[in-house]
Amino acid sequence: MRAREFKDAVFNQFARIAQAMCSPKRLEIIDILIQGERDVETIARETNLTVPNTSRHLQVLKNAHLVDFRKDGVRNFYRVSDIAVYNCWKNLQSLAENLLPEVRDTVQRFYRDRASMETISKDELLSRIKKGEAVALDVRPQDEYVSGHVRGAVSIPLHELKKKLKELPSDKEVIVYCRGPYCVLAVEAVAILRDAGFKASRLEEGFPEWRSADMPVETGVSAS
Repeated sequence: MRAREFKDAVFNQFARIAQAMCSPKRLEIIDILIQGERDVETIARETNLTVPNTSRHLQVLKNAHLVDFRKDGVRNFYRVSDIAVYNCWKNLQSLAENLLPEVRDTVQRFYRDRASMETISKDELLSRIKKGEAVALDVRPQDEYVSGHVRGAVSIPLHELKKKLKELPSDKEVIVYCRGPYCVLAVEAVAILRDAGFKASRLEEGFPEWRSADMPVETGVSAS
């Protein structure tokens, strides 16, 4: 193989990854699958896409080997193929944050006048849990919690929070987390908790970042 042929061939393969990730919806799908395995119908519901459109996006990701696939009866399940997919997605976010003022402007507009702008670091959350000063609240869907969560965290999906407030301790700060820094579930949960009289803050990042930092993690259902 000649040098030019080599460069063309290898850069074409690099471009396969870039092309597969060039869709906002496919990036959102990756963000969801980083939380754990999902079936097509769940992904479609989370991304507000039709099932056929979701399947097409998943096929593009599968062809680029960014996701793996398995079949269980009539249901098709997908998951990210490697931890490198998560690292690539995080690096892409960091690149956009550093180079695109529109990212910062959008974040600032969203959080403007929101009390939930206050955040807690991973180390601070761990410290407060160990001291018995706080409880971690996971407001992601239950199946994401089961796949992995902050050790000792309580699971109350956002849509159930208002009717399950009594399950939370009133004498501790409630620190909420969800899928990551651009997930709004925790923001909405903090607003609900504060309206109900709880002292509440949100984790500055999400569970994937917590797990990636080798912080304490559990799997399985909530003890509560």
